[in-house]
Amino acid sequence: MDLQLKNKVIIITGGSSGIGEAITRLLAEEGAIPVIASRNEARNAALQQELMANGQLSHSFLGELSEVGFCEKIARETAERFGRIDAIVNNAGRNDGVGLASGNPVTFMLSLTENLSHYYNLVHFALPWLKASKGSIVNISSKVAMTGQGGTSGYAASKGAQLALTREWAAELLPFGIRVNAILPAEVMTPLYENWIQTFENPAEKLQSIVSKIPLEHRMTTAAEIASATAFLLSAQASHITGQWWVIDGGYVHLDRALT
Repeated sequence: MDLQLKNKVIIITGGSSGIGEAITRLLAEEGAIPVIASRNEARNAALQQELMANGQLSHSFLGELSEVGFCEKIARETAERFGRIDAIVNNAGRNDGVGLASGNPVTFMLSLTENLSHYYNLVHFALPWLKASKGSIVNISSKVAMTGQGGTSGYAASKGAQLALTREWAAELLPFGIRVNAILPAEVMTPLYENWIQTFENPAEKLQSIVSKIPLEHRMTTAAEIASATAFLLSAQASHITGQWWVIDGGYVHLDRALT
């Protein structure tokens, strides 16, 4: 299947680690030009050097996505460098544990700034070029937006808002042919997930208890599987899909976890 992504300029936030890295790699393999936006200098440089060694064109920006000026810079300089912006994958964020009892009004607002604001800001600044290309947007949300988790009000609120923005933007951008969709991963082994697992007294036991509740094959979703769904939604093969939320989780959210 030809995804027709060759030479498409696609910005991926958090594109050098975890799910974002898998998306960057797959888009590069498809001939797209991934533009990585991240605050991890070492991972940015290593990934870009690897892609270059493979003959794959890419670019990266280093900075804090929570800063409005950085989002404006990404959009403006990407357009100046490549002459176009074809798509955005809003992916960066972290489950920061700002809960109702464990957090406070200040940390709650900081969580929204870190996990949500750059989704809006980057698309806002890139919008003229997305209109010109009849582009596509994929928002990486989380199953937490639908299920809750406990102890993570800031992250859950951000992820729920990302789903609302997906539908809102899909409606607003219909006249311009811009498609907007969301993907909701559940249990995916990323560096952040690994760090979270290690906070438990018995990490291996905790991980097994989670995996045992995933109906399909009793395994975690891979970052590559999230990347494949993302690439499809960005592609011409998904040309009539907009305003959708895709839960990629082996049935974890919607199937009875008692299934064997």
